[in-house]
Amino acid sequence: MSNEDHWRQVHDSKAEDQVSWFQTMPETSLRLIQNTGLSTTARLIDVGGGASRLVDNLLDLGYSQLAVLDITEGGMARAKERLGARADVVQWVVSDVTRYQTNAEWGLWHDRAVFHFLVDADDRKHYRQVLESAVVHGGHVIIGTFGPDGPEKCSGLPVQRYSAEALAAELGSVFAIRESVIEDHRTPSGAKQQFMYARFERSGTGERQPNEDT
Repeated sequence: MSNEDHWRQVHDSKAEDQVSWFQTMPETSLRLIQNTGLSTTARLIDVGGGASRLVDNLLDLGYSQLAVLDITEGGMARAKERLGARADVVQWVVSDVTRYQTNAEWGLWHDRAVFHFLVDADDRKHYRQVLESAVVHGGHVIIGTFGPDGPEKCSGLPVQRYSAEALAAELGSVFAIRESVIEDHRTPSGAKQQFMYARFERSGTGERQPNEDT
């Protein structure tokens, strides 16, 4: 079964609040995003966002240049229905992130629980290549993965667990780590999952800055 078919089946068989990664309020992600100091006009993309409520909260906070990327339409369709007319101001992208191609340049890249599914070294390489081409110089990257004591599988698939140091080594010197946090996530069934979040800043300089409209 392809990755697309796997995640299509997950979204078709479970309600939004039945998947293990469901959050009513994505508090850690929101705090890390606000810690970047980025303007509400900065371009933000939520990778693997699906039906996540992060986009709702960012709209509530006044962020106006938002995109959500997911490998299938299913989760995003639920988010669009939930948002109603507000969905029209969000860019919705159906793509495998390792094959994502865009001319857009993002001031912030947010990924909660996609990167840890990339257990193949080539997939991680392609992800890094996309990241380096898509994030502006001086932009920020926030990635949440299962932590060192997190689950070894999720949704029937193996995952790669990370400490902040291991994730920094995986992304390479282009991205400098600025902060990290360990969070115990409670699933809808009551199980505890250890997550590790890390925020990085892309080094270097460029003509475009992360706070500019593009």
